[in-house]
Amino acid sequence: MTWVNTILQGLLLGGIFAMAAGGLSLMFGVMRIANLAHGDLMILGGYAAAVSTLHLGVPVPLTVLVSMAVLGGLGYLLQRTLLDRAMALSELAPMMVTFGIAVMIPNALAEVFSNDAQPLNIGALGTASIELGGGLAIGWFPLLTVVAAVLVLTGLHLFLHRTQIGRITRATADDPEVVRLMGVDNLKIYALTTVISLVTVALAGTLYAMRQGGVTPYEGQLTVLFAFETVVIGGLGSLWGTLAGGLVLGVAQSAGAQISPDLPLLAGHVVFLLVLVFRPQGLFGRSVLA
Repeated sequence: MTWVNTILQGLLLGGIFAMAAGGLSLMFGVMRIANLAHGDLMILGGYAAAVSTLHLGVPVPLTVLVSMAVLGGLGYLLQRTLLDRAMALSELAPMMVTFGIAVMIPNALAEVFSNDAQPLNIGALGTASIELGGGLAIGWFPLLTVVAAVLVLTGLHLFLHRTQIGRITRATADDPEVVRLMGVDNLKIYALTTVISLVTVALAGTLYAMRQGGVTPYEGQLTVLFAFETVVIGGLGSLWGTLAGGLVLGVAQSAGAQISPDLPLLAGHVVFLLVLVFRPQGLFGRSVLA
């Protein structure tokens, strides 16, 4: 039963990884941008939620909407003012821009709020659990996080495949030149993609802060690593692969923690490296040689 519980807890942990990586996968799939600021933007979303309830009195459940609105607006501004120009320069320029953003965000947060954690308390929901019998139990909030991850990734999939704007977005990802010839402004599509990506990131950051009970400035440096590992394990640009990658990474870290408290991160990194060696295109990706 111990290992069954380990796998269950790993799957629940994988939900937050999948949620965090969804926006990263979308931006890379559409614009081929490796967003190095992804983790720090996620933490910024957690800060937006925490600050809105601490200083503005917003009810905790509604902080999700505040965070999503703040990061959605920020995503539009970043795309229109910085990333559009960087994409016109070279393939590496957008990555360097996101690296600069990744440096600025945590230092700005530390300057304004210090290194102290900004609490985001969800009360009894944080400790409530469902007893499954046989000594097994799963937390309500981690379960809600997994459900939210599945719903978000399902929504993104339906948006991309069942709506006209989603089909245009996929066409823009395949060949922006042809899309422009058809009268579509690909820059508006890129802006929409970034907004959706950062709204997803905001949701992940808020749920992360709720799960941890708060958020600190420099946590993004680790969360961006988990997000990249999740995307690579699942397959670059694959939304369902992102979900699978998050669950695999969560189980790997949970299994490592079961063996030794010092092994969770190492176990996740080992699985990531094994996927790179034996299936570099990821679990749901296509080989570039195919």
